Amino acid sequence: MKKILLILAFLCCVITNSKAQVVGVDVGDIAPEIDLPNVKGENVSLSSLRGSLVLIDFWASWCGPCIKEQPLLLKLHNAYPDKLSIYGISMDTKKPLWTAAIAKGKLPWINVSDLKYWQSPAVADYKLQSVPLNFLVDKNGIILAKNIHGKALEDKVKSLLEVQ
Repeated sequence: MKKILLILAFLCCVITNSKAQVVGVDVGDIAPEIDLPNVKGENVSLSSLRGSLVLIDFWASWCGPCIKEQPLLLKLHNAYPDKLSIYGISMDTKKPLWTAAIAKGKLPWINVSDLKYWQSPAVADYKLQSVPLNFLVDKNGIILAKNIHGKALEDKVKSLLEVQ
């Protein structure tokens, strides 16, 4: 009888664990925490943005497709200022290049970087292989979509925010 109870308890744990949400980078996972300094050197954590839809945007000043997408991000930021937060993570290694790109693009959202390029913990946590890369995260920190750009990103954000 003890063996049967032990086996049942084990199976219960396995079933419960397999349905638990995990931290990861797949749709449905909890987005890994990021806590990096902004241009003023003050750390800003991703979790501080909970409560709104968040676009995590990995980019760099030298990345043409990243810069090309900034007008769309600006449009989304301006269309949903109280509902959408953008958390830009720069892969630049030189602060003057990073801050100049922010100024030139007039990027009003949170921009962070540890200026470590591929050695950043965020790179490993998000399995970054190239930029641009983004993750759309709901108000509870759950990844809703990843690596969507252009019209697909615009449509997804619109569908999520205009229903609320």
